[in-house]
Amino acid sequence: MSKTPNFTGWHAMILHRADTNTERLERQFGLLGIRATCQWAPLADWESADLVLVDADQGWDDLLPAKPDALGKPLVALLGSEAPGRIAWAMQQGASAIIPKPVAASAIYPALVMAVSIHEERRGVAERMQFLEERVRMRPLVHAAVEKLRAARGLDEEQAYAMLRECAMRRRLSTEQVSAIFLGGAEPWPEVG
Repeated sequence: MSKTPNFTGWHAMILHRADTNTERLERQFGLLGIRATCQWAPLADWESADLVLVDADQGWDDLLPAKPDALGKPLVALLGSEAPGRIAWAMQQGASAIIPKPVAASAIYPALVMAVSIHEERRGVAERMQFLEERVRMRPLVHAAVEKLRAARGLDEEQAYAMLRECAMRRRLSTEQVSAIFLGGAEPWPEVG
C-alpha cells in the first residue's frame, strides 16, 4: 500500500462486549469518519463491514464466518492478555494488527492502517498465487504444443518453444492460451506455418 487509507464512509464491526474499550473505539472511529457497530454475537458474513475488530481475549472459533477466499476483511485483534493461546487464536483468524487493551486512542489509527495494508498485501499474494497455480496447471498444454510443433516442423524443443512464445507475444496472450488454441484446432496458425 503506497498511501494511508481514508476511512471516511467505512463501516467497522466490533465483535466485543460493550465496555469502555468499545466506547473509546466508537468515539475515535467517529473522528475518522467510520461508522461502527458493536455486537457480541457471531458475524453473519464478511460483506457486512469494511473492517472487523474482534475481542481476542474472549473470542471463539465460530465468532467469525468462514473466509471463502481465505481473506475475509481487514481484521484487528483487541487483546489485553499476553497468553500465547489467545495470540495464536488471533493469528489463526487472520488478524493483521493488534490494539492492546485498555484501548488508547493513539493506537487505533496506526493499527487500522497496518491491518488494511497487510490485508491488501495478503490479497495480492493470494491473487498472484492463484495466477501462478493456473499457469502451472496449464504447463502440460504448453509441453504438448511444443511437441506437436517439433513433430510437424522438424524443430528442436528450444526452437518450437521460441516459435510458440513469439506467436503468444504477437497475439498478446499467454503461451498457455496460445497452446490451448493451437492444440484445440480453434483456428489456423498462419504465423506458425
